[in-house]
Amino acid sequence: MAATPTNPDDISVSVARILNEKHCPEHLQILKNFTTALRDRDYRDSVEREAFSSLLKVLSRLCEELQASGGTNCNLKLQLTAECFRAQRNSCVQSPRNQCLLRELGFVDVSLRLLRFLHTNAKSRDGVFEPLRCGIQSLGNLAVGNQVCKEDIWRLSFPDLILQLLNVDDEKTVSYTSMVLHTCLDEAKAEELSEPQNIQLALKVMELCRTQPELDWTVLIATQHFLTSSALVENMYAAMSSCERLTLLELISAQLSGDESQNCGVPPNVACFLASSFQKGCGAVLTLATGSASSDEVLQEVLTVISLLDVLCEMTSHQAQFLQDQPDLLVTTVELLKQVHAIGKASKNIFSSAQNFSSSNEEDNTFSHSPVISFKAHLIRLIGNLCYTHTINQNKVRELEGIPLILDNCNIDSNNPFISQWSIFAIRNLLEHNTKNQELVASLEQRGPAEYSALRELGFQVEERDGSLLLKPVRKDA
Repeated sequence: MAATPTNPDDISVSVARILNEKHCPEHLQILKNFTTALRDRDYRDSVEREAFSSLLKVLSRLCEELQASGGTNCNLKLQLTAECFRAQRNSCVQSPRNQCLLRELGFVDVSLRLLRFLHTNAKSRDGVFEPLRCGIQSLGNLAVGNQVCKEDIWRLSFPDLILQLLNVDDEKTVSYTSMVLHTCLDEAKAEELSEPQNIQLALKVMELCRTQPELDWTVLIATQHFLTSSALVENMYAAMSSCERLTLLELISAQLSGDESQNCGVPPNVACFLASSFQKGCGAVLTLATGSASSDEVLQEVLTVISLLDVLCEMTSHQAQFLQDQPDLLVTTVELLKQVHAIGKASKNIFSSAQNFSSSNEEDNTFSHSPVISFKAHLIRLIGNLCYTHTINQNKVRELEGIPLILDNCNIDSNNPFISQWSIFAIRNLLEHNTKNQELVASLEQRGPAEYSALRELGFQVEERDGSLLLKPVRKDA
């Protein structure tokens, strides 16, 4: 047999020659030389169609032989397959011309047929992961920036093959598959994922976000694609356990904290769905006061409610005005605050105020590690956000007798760090440009110094005159 060529000009002829010979190690070196040559942009841009056609024929022959052998005694064939995929991968780097050329020749179909075979044998054959990884990478390079290739890959692999590859017990295989999925996804395809027959693929991505957070591609898929589709978020949420919902909410929180725009970082329909979910499930938190939340599942439900509240606080802090226009959300939040506050005052329990910042007494610290730490404070924060420059909501809180309730929470509480500050913030938003609310506060009977200390921080003072209380601005030099 002739010596293995190293000159790129001779490589194409050598690749074609492989088709007429029995597989041998020299063939592997020929393919490696081709792979190496394709790293050079000038060579990559000048490769003739016939060279890629020969490569496809080699890949097709390997596919047929592997399937016929059932994967037995095929180490060399697997190595040759991996090298064909590497050559295919390199040929597509920054080369729309080669992407289109490989697609026209039929590389997508042959590559996917090989990946299906390799996946089937991933658990039982040595040497399978190398070609499996390379094949997935080659599809990723084929798809980058090329919409037609994306559509072909999606049509031939969605959802079954992608889901199968995400379930392979090999981190690199999962990572490369996630990369391909991210590359192919767009708004329309995210909607496809929301359909019942496809939802398992979306749920698998979310599972990977929870179990393998180091896989950046799955997090990008969830934040950049899943959260843009209200239908997908709703259907995933309905199919998830409480533990899985927490992962989704954690990703939304991360998305909100990293959003620098003036909106809330997620579409209005998604935000409204989360608000509705909070309203439906918030009563679960009350079970903590009686100790009835004993099972892990109930506790997870409670944690989900708490996480939903945190997300709503963040969203409404980002000027999500559409949530201000959801009157039921405000009513639910005020009523829940009433219940939590009343339960906390009725007896010593998880919702009771505490002053144990430095105490080492075990009894004083009974609830120091409670899941509802800051829960009341965040309810008040949400009320304040919903009332910001919103007269209707300001009036609604007054009608629900929420203003005295918030004033009653201006005291320091170690179970609710910053509750006095959030109460001050909420009262400020309730009083701003609202004469009736100001008059209500001025007419309240004095109930303790904390109330007036809080008002003073807002720039107001309360004076008693002729048996009535008047609310007046604090002089700047006072």
